[in-house]
Amino acid sequence: MAIYKDDRVTLSPEDIPKKWYNIAGDLPVPIPPPLNPATNQPSKPEDLEAIFPKGVIAQEMSTERYIDIPEEVRDAYMMLCRPSPLQRARRLEKFLKTPAKIYFKREDLSPAGSHKPNSAIPQTYMNMKEGVENLTTETGAGQWGSALALSCAHFDMKCTVFMVRVSYDQKPFRRLIMETYGSKVHASPSKETAYGRQVLQENPDHPGTLGIAISEAIELCLEQPNTKYSLGSVLNHVMLHQTVIGQEVKQQLEQIDTVPDYMIACVGGGSNFAGFTFPMIGDKIKGKNETEFLAVEPASVPSMTKGELRYDFGDTKGMTPLLKMYTLGHDFVPSSIHAGGLRYHGMAPAVSKVAELGYVTPISYEQSETFEAAVTFARVEGIIPAPESSHAIKAAIDKALEAKKTNEEKTIVFNLSGHGLLDMGGYGKYLHGDMNNTH
Repeated sequence: MAIYKDDRVTLSPEDIPKKWYNIAGDLPVPIPPPLNPATNQPSKPEDLEAIFPKGVIAQEMSTERYIDIPEEVRDAYMMLCRPSPLQRARRLEKFLKTPAKIYFKREDLSPAGSHKPNSAIPQTYMNMKEGVENLTTETGAGQWGSALALSCAHFDMKCTVFMVRVSYDQKPFRRLIMETYGSKVHASPSKETAYGRQVLQENPDHPGTLGIAISEAIELCLEQPNTKYSLGSVLNHVMLHQTVIGQEVKQQLEQIDTVPDYMIACVGGGSNFAGFTFPMIGDKIKGKNETEFLAVEPASVPSMTKGELRYDFGDTKGMTPLLKMYTLGHDFVPSSIHAGGLRYHGMAPAVSKVAELGYVTPISYEQSETFEAAVTFARVEGIIPAPESSHAIKAAIDKALEAKKTNEEKTIVFNLSGHGLLDMGGYGKYLHGDMNNTH
């Protein structure tokens, strides 16, 4: 078999980005600021200091196009297998009999199994530098919880994770990963917080939501000394950190002299989509490409395709600032789908803004469609993808089949945001005919 230079496009460790890219520096209009719910006025830095360190708040509110990455963080990115490869899906192309070229970015190679440590590492680092000893957080599928647990172990900090109950039950090995790294994990809603106990009193069998888990994590943060809260998606500083993905992709595409027709990623809160696409969207804003950017979400949690663009709380209890985003309502309870990382009621304000401006096309799929695409990808490319990433794979396959019909040599690039080796319960349901589109 012939080997081509674009089969796997790699970078050297020296190519790990030295700066994070902030799309706020290039947008023609500003991202609407978070509002203090008590005053309905833009949140001031001091409004956020109870839950975030000052370094994170400064990044959250920055409109600078580039922000320096500390050397300690770049060193830790090496542990995450950065820079990650860009790989050609030749076997998938052959299976589909398409003239399209399909590439995917390998964010599944990090020790935690996903893109999430790209933000967990700098957030933990900034907390550690300010003397914080404990972090609290939420996690849906367990990817973010695993990433923060890994990061806290790396920087010798304590971590408490509230894991959405349905995922806590579906994915016990995710919990064990977090515990192996030294973190405490509670099924949310839990009996550890007043709000969790309130939810359980009203519904002892509540499946949990990311909004509830966020409320619990913030409550514990406010009650526990020397503790801050860490968020895995939605806010601008998380989008910023994830752009190491997209900056690497730009370098890799330049190596093979390619500009994609489509860039595709799944969306839940927006972090992997933003990280993967924002550097290229920044170029599109400047008229440097004609790439189409597809944001793929579950049909059962359609925040972008069916939600409203308005201010809403980021959590269920209403403890966070109000965020201008596409939302299904902060009290929305999604189905118990296996793509737990996509079960969030709203979309990041930065992603919502680029979508509102027309730079992003949102689409949605049913759960069974995405698992069908995942199994196809596994059988031809050998990689079992996360249920979340499978949404991007489904869209990539559809675009490749469109190119087949029109006989056009389109170039499709998608983000493989994580592996599915700890999601085999969902695969088992699909393979044995026990899956429907809600659980």
